[in-house]
Amino acid sequence: QLVESGGGSVQPGGSLRLSCAASGRTFSNYAMGWFRQAPGKEREFVATIRWSGNYIYYADSVKGRFTISTDNAKNLVFLQMNSLRPEDTAVYYCAAAVNAYGPRSQSAYNYWGQGTQVTVSS
Repeated sequence: QLVESGGGSVQPGGSLRLSCAASGRTFSNYAMGWFRQAPGKEREFVATIRWSGNYIYYADSVKGRFTISTDNAKNLVFLQMNSLRPEDTAVYYCAAAVNAYGPRSQSAYNYWGQGTQVTVSS
């Protein structure tokens, strides 16, 4: 089970940190990813990481502003989002891909959370 939290409303230039709590299985052999879906658009890749902390990749649109990380002891995955822009407004989803290394395609992911809303607006 994957449960996201930390979404909310923020002004442009602000920051938010999303969390994803993983439970119900051993995720050590998984890649964890963040995706987002804006209104009227398809869901898109944001970032991915292995639980070991390597194989980190970002979408070009968030590179340098977002940081993905893990807390293995607590089975948490984070997405630190800085310098937020209105175009970052979306529902953000956490996902897990078994035995994967840096997957960017949705089809590679086996488990998904329910999503958390992020709204960037003045």
